[in-house]
Amino acid sequence: MIREADSHTIIQESIAEIDLMERAALACFNWLKEHVSGDQKIKVFCGAGNNGGDGLAVARMMRDAGFGVEVFTMVSPDRMSECCRKNFERMQDAGYGIEDSSNLPVISPSDVVIDAIFGSGLTRPADGLSAALIHHINASGAMVVAIDLPSGLICDSTTRATPAHLVIHADYTLTFSPPKLALFFPENDIFVGNWQLLDIGLSEEYINSAKVKNFMTREAEVMPMLKKRGKFSHKGTYGHALIIGGSAGKMGAAVLAARACLRSGPGLVTVRIPASGISILQTAVPEAMLAIDPNPDYYSEAPELSTYQAIAIGPGIGTSAHTASALKILIQHTRIPIVFDADALNILAENKTWLGFIPKNSIFTPHPGEFERLIGKSSNDFDRNRLQRDFSFRYQCYVVLKGAHTAITTPDGSCHFNTTGNPGMAAGGSGDVLTGIITGLMAQGYSSMESCLLGVYVHGLAGDMALEANGYEALTAGDIISNLGKSFISLYGKF
Repeated sequence: MIREADSHTIIQESIAEIDLMERAALACFNWLKEHVSGDQKIKVFCGAGNNGGDGLAVARMMRDAGFGVEVFTMVSPDRMSECCRKNFERMQDAGYGIEDSSNLPVISPSDVVIDAIFGSGLTRPADGLSAALIHHINASGAMVVAIDLPSGLICDSTTRATPAHLVIHADYTLTFSPPKLALFFPENDIFVGNWQLLDIGLSEEYINSAKVKNFMTREAEVMPMLKKRGKFSHKGTYGHALIIGGSAGKMGAAVLAARACLRSGPGLVTVRIPASGISILQTAVPEAMLAIDPNPDYYSEAPELSTYQAIAIGPGIGTSAHTASALKILIQHTRIPIVFDADALNILAENKTWLGFIPKNSIFTPHPGEFERLIGKSSNDFDRNRLQRDFSFRYQCYVVLKGAHTAITTPDGSCHFNTTGNPGMAAGGSGDVLTGIITGLMAQGYSSMESCLLGVYVHGLAGDMALEANGYEALTAGDIISNLGKSFISLYGKF
């Protein structure tokens, strides 16, 4: 899609390709001058294609700004793409070409390396001189900034079979909108590092109208979803949510889900728990009502469901045979979408024939381990994403695969990658909080799609706010709940 967007922008704006390349280089230069000190040596490695042209243009701008820059090209000018050759000529003293692996330049650990060898133009593993150079850069210990995509990384298929030393290990990747699929998958984290999405003015009209199956969820996408509250609304206006959770020793999960649900805006929240959790829930979540299961230790019987607009099941319920039977009855007697989480997913993984009976537009919120048990093992992240899309399409449901860039797949087979959240949220209870948020939104009349996108975004944003106050190590699920109000305010305050 990036090449089509480039071409459309060039035609629409009557801009030359070399000038669009200049935009890309300027965006990289503006980032680099804020992150590189003037006493560091910058070594730019350029390939023969347009990625090399980007590197040459960046090198020229850095040199003109007073930075110490050395440029190393892979081929002679007559073998470069047209735009790359033009930028080589503009650079004038572009340094020397690397002829073979015997004359690779010395790279100091204090240097900054700019990788402009291949970018996203590679479709097979690097070999020969390119492979030797990539290995040499990785072994240098220098800070590496990749332009567009780390050289050696393939943008739309797995690189897992490629030896790691044949892919640049970047500390930062400066990529251009729209981002590449490879950037969102854990298997590429060691190559991509911290990636930055730079706007180079590609046609928004084309990007927004393109028929694609991959999307990135940002503030601009979720803010219009927020429902405004009327002056004369009341608790009945915002729905009644039911959370089925908790068992002996696991009441905390129900507490977290309930507290998060209340903080996401429903008028009423009821928690279905075994009798042993009454004092815990009424003390920890006094705003919630309780529906007491006849069994004192675990969920064993589906309650009357007619008064609820949203139902979630799973946080802390355990996997006893009685609980499994009750889950089966819940599925059979429920017509509204259900949010399945935690042990509900593990029960379904053992009883996959029940999946054919789940209500349409239900939501599954697995972490990677639960995903594997429920949906199946995969050989790589691209394959796992395919399995996730297929599952959503087959059962006409939404799957929220939790993690960095949480992936949300929809009944039409598309995938939305989230942009909020941080590693501090990798702590017990974070998933229970997300379940509560999504359920609370559904109770208010948000669609399953809106509840997933908005819920995941707000959950991550609250985690980012909690990070500022608590740091990575001390961040807890409760901190996420405490920051949900600020998270919503940051969105609806911009209406």
